[in-house]
Amino acid sequence: MYTVKRAPRSEFIPIRNLNYHVFVWGDAASPLPPLVLMHGWMDVAASYQFVVDALSEAFFANRLIIAADWRGYGKTTGAKVDNYWFPDYMADLDFLLDHYAGDKPVDLVGHSMGGNVVMMYAGARPARVRRLVNLEGFGMSAFTPDQAPGRYAKWMDELKKLYRGEMALTSYDKADGVARRLMKTNPRLARDEAGKAKANWLARHWAAENAEGQWEILGDAAHKITNANLFSVAEALELYKCITAPVLVVEASDDSLSQWWGGKYTLVEFHERLKNVPDCTVKVVQDAGHMMHHDKPEELAGMLEGFVNS
Repeated sequence: MYTVKRAPRSEFIPIRNLNYHVFVWGDAASPLPPLVLMHGWMDVAASYQFVVDALSEAFFANRLIIAADWRGYGKTTGAKVDNYWFPDYMADLDFLLDHYAGDKPVDLVGHSMGGNVVMMYAGARPARVRRLVNLEGFGMSAFTPDQAPGRYAKWMDELKKLYRGEMALTSYDKADGVARRLMKTNPRLARDEAGKAKANWLARHWAAENAEGQWEILGDAAHKITNANLFSVAEALELYKCITAPVLVVEASDDSLSQWWGGKYTLVEFHERLKNVPDCTVKVVQDAGHMMHHDKPEELAGMLEGFVNS
């Protein structure tokens, strides 16, 4: 099992009729900008533990660091819903920053889905972000209006599947089964004992044992439902143009976009979109996949420190 070096404290914050779970490290009274870490789709705040542990003592000392479970993930609880919308993530983040930062600008990090959210948020609330780090938050392929009828129909069909129980997440007899699932999704975790230790530790945060002794993933099955609205590249680019903070985009050497989109959306196209961000730098973490914060936390921590301190 992975040994945590810097244990967080758990806090629960009322946000928009939800009870938001937040991991907190460090000093809430610090004059330094808070470092805010937001996870991706079907992940949890605990995923950032390895990066927090890898930060230098000089950077970590006297700094407030928080990582929150998005709505429908981890230990964040509230009213049951049957689908999720990006504007809600943005508003949740806004309330979260009200609580932990007040009027103080923050250093904001987001991975994958969280990376997409923080990019949109920084365009809508530019004064609230001092430095912005996007870890493989690529957005989506461009859509055309003629795809809207089919998209809405698919959304309604999937809602019915959800209520019929056809989209339920897999449960596991033991936490070890969850760890094996994590290693199957990210084979780098299975390469050595250190990676397996991370998977075993993550499994106990990514899932929880229910009353029947089954380990259930701490993610709402409704997250699997297709978003009814078509992704608007034009809207995303207008938000990008409004970002005033310096932006660091970090990619893994494995090309996730090619794997996901099969050539329909590429890194070249993503990099073209980034030209709309006024101050943007792109870096690559070598020998890493999409879950780079698991694969190379030390390298990623070094990049974050250098950028935040610049």
